[in-house]
Amino acid sequence: MTKSTHDHPRRAERATYPDEAFERAAGIFRAAGDLGRLRLLERLSDGEWCVSELASLAGSNLSTVSQQLRLLRQERLVRRRREGSHLYYSLADDHVRTLVRATLEHAIEERARAAPR
Repeated sequence: MTKSTHDHPRRAERATYPDEAFERAAGIFRAAGDLGRLRLLERLSDGEWCVSELASLAGSNLSTVSQQLRLLRQERLVRRRREGSHLYYSLADDHVRTLVRATLEHAIEERARAAPR
């Protein structure tokens, strides 16, 4: 008797993440999925930056960068601290740094692999 194309060994059951974790992860990817916000996250992977410095480096106005940072803060990807009239932002934790750097490294790797030889 021949096996049909649908016969295959059953996979072992494994624990899965709760729906809330998937919803949270989707929010994180939506927030990081904008080019400007991703650039901010990459810049913050080197440490804390003042909003005015970030705006200057991005060639954007302060209002735009502040809005981008607000959204990243809502998703708990960045945190802020106030010192006098200055607001400083940094990544929320090392998980965010790892996610950003691994994603960019993967993008470079994929591009190198796809390059004509």
